[in-house]
Amino acid sequence: MGYIRSAAIATLIIFGYMILISYSPKLYSINVLKNYSSVFSMIDVFVRGTFIIFAAVLLGRFVIDEFNQKTITVLFMYPIKRHKIIAAKLMVVFAFTFLCIVASMIILSVLYFVINSFTHFVSGELTLNLVLQHAAKLGFHALAASFIALIPLYFGMRKYSIPTTIVSSVIIVLLTCSDFGGFNLNDIIIVPILLAAIGIAVGYMAIRKMDQIDIC
Repeated sequence: MGYIRSAAIATLIIFGYMILISYSPKLYSINVLKNYSSVFSMIDVFVRGTFIIFAAVLLGRFVIDEFNQKTITVLFMYPIKRHKIIAAKLMVVFAFTFLCIVASMIILSVLYFVINSFTHFVSGELTLNLVLQHAAKLGFHALAASFIALIPLYFGMRKYSIPTTIVSSVIIVLLTCSDFGGFNLNDIIIVPILLAAIGIAVGYMAIRKMDQIDIC
Protein backbone atom coordinates (compact mmCIF):
# COMPACT_ATOMS: atom_id res chain seq x y z
CA MET A 1 0.00 0.00 0.00
CA GLY A 2 2.91 2.33 0.69
CA TYR A 3 4.08 2.20 -2.94
CA ILE A 4 0.56 2.76 -4.23
CA ARG A 5 0.24 5.79 -1.98
CA SER A 6 3.60 7.10 -3.21
CA ALA A 7 2.50 6.61 -6.83
CA ALA A 8 -0.74 8.50 -6.11
CA ILE A 9 1.20 11.36 -4.49
CA ALA A 10 3.55 11.51 -7.49
CA THR A 11 0.54 11.73 -9.82
CA LEU A 12 -0.95 14.58 -7.80
CA ILE A 13 2.37 16.43 -7.84
CA ILE A 14 2.52 16.10 -11.64
CA PHE A 15 -1.04 17.42 -11.86
CA GLY A 16 -0.21 20.38 -9.64
CA TYR A 17 2.82 21.18 -11.77
CA MET A 18 0.72 21.04 -14.94
CA ILE A 19 -1.77 23.46 -13.43
CA LEU A 20 1.07 25.84 -12.61
CA ILE A 21 2.34 25.58 -16.18
CA SER A 22 -1.17 26.25 -17.44
CA TYR A 23 -1.17 29.58 -15.58
CA SER A 24 2.09 30.66 -17.26
CA PRO A 25 0.37 32.37 -20.23
CA LYS A 26 -1.48 34.65 -17.82
CA LEU A 27 1.64 35.39 -15.78
CA TYR A 28 4.44 35.50 -18.34
CA SER A 29 2.68 35.38 -21.73
CA ILE A 30 4.27 32.00 -22.46
CA ASN A 31 1.79 29.58 -23.99
CA VAL A 32 3.25 26.15 -23.19
CA LEU A 33 0.03 24.13 -23.53
CA LYS A 34 -1.60 25.25 -26.76
CA ASN A 35 -4.06 22.38 -27.23
CA TYR A 36 -4.97 18.94 -25.97
CA SER A 37 -2.22 17.33 -28.07
CA SER A 38 0.40 19.29 -26.13
CA VAL A 39 -1.37 18.36 -22.88
CA PHE A 40 -1.21 14.65 -23.69
CA SER A 41 2.43 14.99 -24.72
CA MET A 42 3.33 16.68 -21.46
CA ILE A 43 1.48 14.04 -19.45
CA ASP A 44 3.36 11.37 -21.37
CA VAL A 45 6.77 12.91 -20.64
CA PHE A 46 6.15 13.63 -16.96
CA VAL A 47 4.59 10.26 -16.19
CA ARG A 48 7.20 8.20 -18.03
CA GLY A 49 10.06 10.10 -16.41
CA THR A 50 8.57 9.85 -12.93
CA PHE A 51 7.81 6.15 -12.99
CA ILE A 52 11.03 5.03 -14.69
CA ILE A 53 12.80 6.51 -11.66
CA PHE A 54 10.13 5.05 -9.39
CA ALA A 55 10.83 1.62 -10.90
CA ALA A 56 14.53 2.05 -10.15
CA VAL A 57 13.63 2.60 -6.50
CA LEU A 58 11.58 -0.61 -6.57
CA LEU A 59 14.45 -2.52 -8.18
CA GLY A 60 16.75 -1.19 -5.51
CA ARG A 61 14.35 -2.24 -2.74
CA PHE A 62 13.26 -5.64 -4.10
CA VAL A 63 16.46 -6.84 -5.73
CA ILE A 64 19.63 -4.79 -5.17
CA ASP A 65 19.17 -4.22 -1.45
CA GLU A 66 18.44 -7.89 -0.77
CA PHE A 67 21.72 -8.88 -2.41
CA ASN A 68 23.55 -6.06 -0.65
CA GLN A 69 22.19 -7.06 2.76
CA LYS A 70 22.44 -10.82 2.01
CA THR A 71 18.75 -11.23 2.91
CA ILE A 72 18.17 -12.85 -0.49
CA THR A 73 19.76 -16.01 0.95
CA VAL A 74 16.59 -16.60 2.93
CA LEU A 75 14.52 -16.75 -0.25
CA PHE A 76 17.11 -18.96 -1.93
CA MET A 77 16.68 -21.51 0.87
CA TYR A 78 13.19 -22.34 -0.43
CA PRO A 79 12.89 -25.24 -2.89
CA ILE A 80 12.40 -22.81 -5.77
CA LYS A 81 15.01 -22.14 -8.42
CA ARG A 82 16.82 -18.84 -8.02
CA HIS A 83 16.01 -17.56 -11.49
CA LYS A 84 12.30 -18.08 -10.86
CA ILE A 85 12.47 -15.97 -7.71
CA ILE A 86 14.24 -13.12 -9.49
CA ALA A 87 11.93 -13.45 -12.49
CA ALA A 88 8.93 -13.05 -10.17
CA LYS A 89 10.47 -9.93 -8.60
CA LEU A 90 11.16 -8.36 -11.99
CA MET A 91 7.65 -9.19 -13.19
CA VAL A 92 6.22 -7.45 -10.13
CA VAL A 93 8.31 -4.34 -10.82
CA PHE A 94 7.38 -4.38 -14.52
CA ALA A 95 3.66 -4.91 -13.89
CA PHE A 96 3.50 -2.30 -11.13
CA THR A 97 5.35 0.25 -13.28
CA PHE A 98 3.11 -0.37 -16.29
CA LEU A 99 -0.11 -0.15 -14.27
CA CYS A 100 1.08 3.01 -12.52
CA ILE A 101 1.98 4.69 -15.80
CA VAL A 102 -1.35 3.79 -17.42
CA ALA A 103 -3.40 4.72 -14.35
CA SER A 104 -1.52 8.00 -13.90
CA MET A 105 -1.96 8.95 -17.56
CA ILE A 106 -5.70 8.26 -17.38
CA ILE A 107 -6.16 10.10 -14.09
CA LEU A 108 -4.17 13.14 -15.22
CA SER A 109 -5.99 13.30 -18.56
CA VAL A 110 -9.42 13.13 -16.92
CA LEU A 111 -8.54 15.62 -14.18
CA TYR A 112 -7.11 18.10 -16.65
CA PHE A 113 -10.15 17.79 -18.92
CA VAL A 114 -12.47 18.46 -15.97
CA ILE A 115 -10.45 21.45 -14.76
CA ASN A 116 -10.08 22.83 -18.27
CA SER A 117 -13.83 22.70 -18.82
CA PHE A 118 -14.09 25.40 -16.14
CA THR A 119 -10.84 27.32 -16.58
CA HIS A 120 -10.32 27.02 -20.35
CA PHE A 121 -6.54 26.78 -20.07
CA VAL A 122 -6.28 25.28 -23.54
CA SER A 123 -8.48 25.85 -26.54
CA GLY A 124 -9.82 23.32 -28.99
CA GLU A 125 -12.28 20.48 -28.70
CA LEU A 126 -11.36 17.10 -27.27
CA THR A 127 -12.65 14.75 -29.96
CA LEU A 128 -13.00 10.97 -29.79
CA ASN A 129 -10.56 10.62 -32.67
CA LEU A 130 -7.94 12.64 -30.79
CA VAL A 131 -8.48 10.59 -27.65
CA LEU A 132 -8.10 7.27 -29.49
CA GLN A 133 -5.04 8.51 -31.36
CA HIS A 134 -3.23 9.57 -28.21
CA ALA A 135 -4.47 6.56 -26.21
CA ALA A 136 -2.70 4.23 -28.64
CA LYS A 137 0.47 6.35 -28.51
CA LEU A 138 0.49 6.64 -24.73
CA GLY A 139 -0.23 2.92 -24.37
CA PHE A 140 2.79 2.08 -26.51
CA HIS A 141 4.98 4.50 -24.55
CA ALA A 142 3.76 3.04 -21.25
CA LEU A 143 4.69 -0.49 -22.34
CA ALA A 144 8.08 0.59 -23.67
CA ALA A 145 8.85 2.65 -20.54
CA SER A 146 8.07 -0.34 -18.31
CA PHE A 147 10.71 -2.39 -20.13
CA ILE A 148 13.15 0.53 -20.26
CA ALA A 149 12.81 0.80 -16.47
CA LEU A 150 14.66 -2.54 -16.18
CA ILE A 151 17.88 -1.14 -17.73
CA PRO A 152 19.17 0.39 -14.44
CA LEU A 153 19.23 -3.14 -13.00
CA TYR A 154 22.35 -3.83 -15.08
CA PHE A 155 24.28 -0.97 -13.48
CA GLY A 156 22.93 -1.62 -9.99
CA MET A 157 23.83 -5.30 -9.98
CA ARG A 158 27.47 -4.64 -10.85
CA LYS A 159 28.24 -3.53 -7.29
CA TYR A 160 24.83 -4.06 -5.68
CA SER A 161 24.43 -0.28 -5.43
CA ILE A 162 21.03 1.36 -5.02
CA PRO A 163 22.37 4.89 -5.71
CA THR A 164 23.89 3.65 -8.97
CA THR A 165 20.55 2.12 -9.94
CA ILE A 166 18.67 5.35 -9.30
CA VAL A 167 21.29 7.61 -10.92
CA SER A 168 21.31 5.48 -14.08
CA SER A 169 17.51 5.74 -14.26
CA VAL A 170 17.75 9.54 -13.96
CA ILE A 171 20.23 9.61 -16.84
CA ILE A 172 17.88 7.49 -18.96
CA VAL A 173 15.01 9.86 -18.18
CA LEU A 174 17.11 12.90 -19.07
CA LEU A 175 18.03 11.33 -22.41
CA THR A 176 14.56 10.12 -23.38
CA CYS A 177 12.32 12.79 -21.87
CA SER A 178 14.29 16.01 -22.39
CA ASP A 179 13.12 18.42 -25.06
CA PHE A 180 15.48 19.00 -27.98
CA GLY A 181 14.12 21.82 -30.11
CA GLY A 182 10.49 20.78 -29.88
CA PHE A 183 10.88 17.01 -29.77
CA ASN A 184 12.46 14.35 -27.58
CA LEU A 185 14.22 11.12 -28.47
CA ASN A 186 11.16 9.12 -27.54
CA ASP A 187 9.39 10.64 -30.56
CA ILE A 188 11.70 8.62 -32.82
CA ILE A 189 9.87 5.31 -32.67
CA ILE A 190 13.00 3.18 -33.02
CA VAL A 191 14.46 4.70 -29.82
CA PRO A 192 11.85 3.40 -27.32
CA ILE A 193 11.73 0.08 -29.19
CA LEU A 194 15.50 -0.30 -29.00
CA LEU A 195 15.67 0.75 -25.35
CA ALA A 196 12.78 -1.58 -24.48
CA ALA A 197 14.67 -4.44 -26.16
CA ILE A 198 17.73 -3.58 -24.08
CA GLY A 199 15.58 -3.61 -20.94
CA ILE A 200 14.22 -7.04 -21.84
CA ALA A 201 17.76 -8.29 -22.47
CA VAL A 202 18.96 -6.92 -19.12
CA GLY A 203 16.10 -8.63 -17.31
CA TYR A 204 16.70 -11.89 -19.14
CA MET A 205 20.43 -11.89 -18.41
CA ALA A 206 19.82 -11.10 -14.75
CA ILE A 207 17.42 -14.03 -14.49
CA ARG A 208 19.69 -16.49 -16.30
CA LYS A 209 22.75 -15.58 -14.23
CA MET A 210 21.11 -16.02 -10.84
CA ASP A 211 22.22 -19.65 -10.47
CA GLN A 212 25.83 -18.59 -11.12
CA ILE A 213 26.02 -15.78 -8.57
CA ASP A 214 27.79 -16.49 -5.29
CA ILE A 215 26.19 -14.45 -2.52
CA CYS A 216 28.01 -15.99 0.42
